[in-house]
Amino acid sequence: METLRIAFVYDAIYPWVKGGVEKRVYELAKRLAKRHEVHVYGYRLWKGRGEVERDGVFYHGLAPAGRLYALGRRNPLPMLRLAARLSRVRDELRNCDVVDVQNLFYPGALALRGLENALLTWHEFWGDYWLRYWGPLGVFGKTAEKTLFSFGRHATVSWKTKLDLVEAGLGKPITLIPNGVDLGPIKAVPPAELESDVVFVGRLIPEKGVDLLLRALVGVKKEIPDVRAVVVGDGPEREKLGRLSERLGLEDNVIFTGLLKSKEGVAAIMKASKVFVLPSKREGFGMVVLEAMASGLPVVTLDAPMNAARFLVEDGAGVAVGADELGVAILTLLGDKKLGRKMGAKGKMLARRYEWENVVGVWLTSIRPARPSCK
Repeated sequence: METLRIAFVYDAIYPWVKGGVEKRVYELAKRLAKRHEVHVYGYRLWKGRGEVERDGVFYHGLAPAGRLYALGRRNPLPMLRLAARLSRVRDELRNCDVVDVQNLFYPGALALRGLENALLTWHEFWGDYWLRYWGPLGVFGKTAEKTLFSFGRHATVSWKTKLDLVEAGLGKPITLIPNGVDLGPIKAVPPAELESDVVFVGRLIPEKGVDLLLRALVGVKKEIPDVRAVVVGDGPEREKLGRLSERLGLEDNVIFTGLLKSKEGVAAIMKASKVFVLPSKREGFGMVVLEAMASGLPVVTLDAPMNAARFLVEDGAGVAVGADELGVAILTLLGDKKLGRKMGAKGKMLARRYEWENVVGVWLTSIRPARPSCK
C-alpha cells in the first residue's frame, strides 16, 4: 500500500481534551501513522510552539482555545477564530490525499467546503434540535448544518446518524465507519480498589443526563441503603451535580472522582463496578459504552431519540429505558447477578467487533483518495 498523506480536522485535541470525537481522531491517527503521514489540526492546547509530534502524528495548533465552554455549551468564539486560521492553510490541506473533517466543528467544516479531497465525518445530525439548544439563534446552526451537505464525500459513525442524514435529504453516498475500543489495556488492568454498584463515565454536561442518574439513585437507595455510585469525569456541571447530590441525600452514596488521567484508571474503575449507566439525552455514538462492554459490565442507557448509544445494546448487552425507569433497571441488574453476567458476557463478545485495528481497516478500505497521491 502506498503511503498516504492524511489530515484530521477538529477543534479540540486529545489528550488535552478528552471527549468522544477527540478520542476517535487520536485512535485513528496514531494507528494510521504507523504506515502513513498523519496530521491533526485544531486548537493549540499545549505550551510552546504551534506544532508538536506525538506517536508519529504531527499536531498543528492553529489558535488558542481560550474558554472551551460558555454557559455550559461549547464556546463559539474560539471556534470562529480557529476556522479563520484554518482557511489560511487550505493550500497545505489541498496537498493531502484525504482531509477527514469532523462535522461538529461547524465553522471549520464550513471553511473547508470545496476541498476535493475532503471527507466530512458526521458524529451527529441535529436538525430541529438546534432550536432547542440555542433558541431563536439556533436557526443559524440549522442552516450551517444543512450547508455541509455540499461536501463531496460523507461518512458517519453510527446507523442512527446515517438514517437522520438520509431523512434530512442528503442524497449522496454515506460511508459507515464506527468508533472503536482499545481492548488491550482494558484486558490487562486489574479492578480498582474503589468498588461500586453503579458507574458513570463521561463529560459532565447537561446532555449526559447525570442528574437523571442521581434522581434514579434515590429510589435505588430505598431498597439498597448503602448503594455506591461512582461518577468519573469533569465539566461545567460538576458543582451543580454535587449540590444536587447533597440535596437528594446521596452525599454518602455518590463519589465524584473528577477527570482521571489514564484510560487504564477508567477501565479499573469500571471493572470494579457492577452496572454501567449512561443516561445521555444526546449521544452521537457512545464510545464509553464499548469500553464498559469490554470491561464485562451490563449497560443501562436512556431510550431517547437522540441517543445513538441505545443501538449498541440492542443485541442483549444491556437495556435502553425511559428516564423514569432508570432506577428499576439498576435495581434489576443489581438484584439478578445471573442476568448481569449474561449481559456482560454478551457485551465482551460484541466489543471485539469494534476493536480499533478493525476500524482502521474499514477507514482505509472505505476512504479512497480523491486523486492520486501528491507529495
